[in-house]
Amino acid sequence: MSHVGETVDPSTADAAPGSEWPVPRGRVAIISASMGAGHDGAAAELARRIAGSGVAVDRFDLLDLLPGRFGRALSDGYHRLLVHAPWAYQRIYSSTEEAGGTSASARVLLRAAERPVLGALAADTRVVVSTYPGASRILGALRLDGRLAVPVLTYLTDFSVHPLWVAPGVDIHLAAHAVPAAQARALGASDVRVCGPVTDPRFAPGGLPERQEARARLGLPAGAPLALLVAGSWGVGPVRQVAAEIRASGAALPVVVCGRNSALAERLRADGVGHVFGWTDDMPALMHAADVLVQNAGGLTSLEAFACGLPVASYRCIPGHGLTNAAALDEAGLAAWIREPDDLAPDLADLIHGPRGLRQRAAGLALFAAGPGTGPAAVVLRAFNGVKAAAPAVSVEIERTAGPLPRTPRPTRPRLAFQRLAATVVVACALWAGGIGLGMAATSHDYPGLLRAIDQRLDPDDFTPAPTFEGTQP
Repeated sequence: MSHVGETVDPSTADAAPGSEWPVPRGRVAIISASMGAGHDGAAAELARRIAGSGVAVDRFDLLDLLPGRFGRALSDGYHRLLVHAPWAYQRIYSSTEEAGGTSASARVLLRAAERPVLGALAADTRVVVSTYPGASRILGALRLDGRLAVPVLTYLTDFSVHPLWVAPGVDIHLAAHAVPAAQARALGASDVRVCGPVTDPRFAPGGLPERQEARARLGLPAGAPLALLVAGSWGVGPVRQVAAEIRASGAALPVVVCGRNSALAERLRADGVGHVFGWTDDMPALMHAADVLVQNAGGLTSLEAFACGLPVASYRCIPGHGLTNAAALDEAGLAAWIREPDDLAPDLADLIHGPRGLRQRAAGLALFAAGPGTGPAAVVLRAFNGVKAAAPAVSVEIERTAGPLPRTPRPTRPRLAFQRLAATVVVACALWAGGIGLGMAATSHDYPGLLRAIDQRLDPDDFTPAPTFEGTQP
């Protein structure tokens, strides 16, 4: 089998504090997807912790395993959908939430990715971990039909659990908190374990010296209350509006991180926002400098803020997972969900100076209070140690006799370029929600109507090439 991807060498990884695991032969595979930075960030930290215990780790991006350039086209289309048609994303997200993605067309699309995934796994793979729902669906199917003979674990990177995160065939689902764990169980997951978040160890509480040093180094005012405004690696959502509202509230000065969206950074500076950052590897310092985090998606950045003891507010969230994550974080008592503009000033003041902020700091830090041997990496290593070294990861005989994959018929008539792109963004959204077309299949009954709606509401000229962002994603 071909063996592609990034391998984390145990000899170069930091040792996990307090780990005393025996190290039998074999390796762990982690499959993520670069749909934003959250799924990859969790995968990277899991890989670091596992490799720190002496186990080799292979990391794969599901988008790179798809045939041709299909994966990258889907990522680009999903990005465009969030920017140009968030209403359509909300519609698809809600539809897939109700349908669960069990149609025949969905299964055909999923099967197209099964062989590339199997081909990427080394023969001595003992455990496979997914940090992305599409990968979980593929791996679960391979487990159910016997072609994958080692345990599959899903690490839930979202605080709200979409039904497509819970894939039949997955052995263990790992959750950061009891709220997503309960949601996963309600959706049918049988073995769900609450094991805390995975964040880079640089995200840790800082005192007054760290705060002063960070503000001085980053050119931030020494005494003013600061609200760190983030919108993911793509810088999506009404960021300019939120920055203006924070500044007008008088509760704090906005410090905006735009990710790789350089156009957004330029517009914010033109708006008069004085503290704007693009893609940065110094998020720990920004969090040490800030008094509150304002976010719109509820992803990895929120967990990093909790690790720093920084209170979090969800405000003007992006559709779909942004709204459901805001509700779940609010239910858990970890982040305030500010629903009305009139509540922005008093809620930020309470988070910065009042008892609500103290409660949320304590709740966030409590996520990381578990001792050694109880986190997600420890669960993966226990599964790793429970697999016999002689057992092959992939059943070659079953794979050889599986027969040809079903083929999707090609369109009989050419479409206009804009209509093709509209279809691409719909499928791209589906890839995030359920992986390789599940969402598309779940909404296929109304797909022509949705395509007409995109035609009517969007000007084809809006679909300019996606911006080129500088820097590399960690």
